[in-house]
Amino acid sequence: MGADVIVNIDADGQYDPKEITKLVQPVIDDKADIVLGSRFDGYIEEMPVSKKIGNRVATKVASRAAGKHFSDAQTGFRAFSRDAAMRLNIMSDFTYTQETLVQAVNKNLRIDEVPVNFYKREDESRLFPSVWNYAKRSGGSLIRTYLYHKPLRTFFLIGSIVFIVGFILGIRVLIHYLATDMVTPLLPTSVLSAVLLIVGFQVIILGLIGDLIRRNQNVQEEILYRLKKNSSIEKNNYGKK
Repeated sequence: MGADVIVNIDADGQYDPKEITKLVQPVIDDKADIVLGSRFDGYIEEMPVSKKIGNRVATKVASRAAGKHFSDAQTGFRAFSRDAAMRLNIMSDFTYTQETLVQAVNKNLRIDEVPVNFYKREDESRLFPSVWNYAKRSGGSLIRTYLYHKPLRTFFLIGSIVFIVGFILGIRVLIHYLATDMVTPLLPTSVLSAVLLIVGFQVIILGLIGDLIRRNQNVQEEILYRLKKNSSIEKNNYGKK
């Protein structure tokens, strides 16, 4: 639609639309590409304890996955520059909140937070049946997003741990063999060692393959971004005519 700034706000009335001006200002001043309306840095009129704890935990997990500290990663009050919106590609069919932040950090987009007011809900409607249900589904989405962006780091770490455990067990079997010329008493250990070494090596290889796939996806995302940008420019030029 040719907008320079995009704002999304939850429709339950808990955020104040009058604060949109404050939210978009860092984008307008070219100081940020994405701005989060932080409830925990602002004023919270009411929030159930279970939800407050859940938001705190989810924010810490999302911050860890993204590699950047956030005070409120779950906020539904956000502003995006047009360029940032075109660079983000949401894959999750559940929630965008954590995925946008992990993507934004990995794409070197500037993220800022401003304090906002959060008011008491006027009705009893709920988007999710329980905090546990939300945590389970959003957690799965966050894990997939992290693996999508960091396959080599993740699989190399897991594979290395498995490989090292197998190697240590193998050293024990080797020492026993050198001392007694026998492997039989430690046959189960030797088999387990071999399995762990093979599995660990295969997991590391999966990380390398995932990294190669991710590099190819980076190229595809750049092409998609350029197509979006060219389409936006053409629409703007057509609108001016």
